[in-house]
Amino acid sequence: MKVSVDGVDLFTLSDTQSKVIMDNVSSDIFEQDMMRRLQWVITHKYDECFKALKQQWDPILATRMASVPTDPDAYATLVFSQPDYMDAKARLDAAQAAMSQP
Repeated sequence: MKVSVDGVDLFTLSDTQSKVIMDNVSSDIFEQDMMRRLQWVITHKYDECFKALKQQWDPILATRMASVPTDPDAYATLVFSQPDYMDAKARLDAAQAAMSQP
């Protein structure tokens, strides 16, 4: 089984690896089960990241807005539109720049 995203191969399960998994998962549903598991991992990561985003930004937005959206996409869009919003890379770059200041 080969797993790829947007045409880029991420990894391949060998026949032996697949058979090991099929010792526990019926071969009739093997591919569907693997897809379900991959979807769960990505969805879980999104959920945890969204929870952290809300935990960080709820107090900030409470001082700036009369109300905030309850829809996750609308909430995230509002956060991303804040002038002081920085994603992980920007925060890391800012921290490194601050550490290199004399």
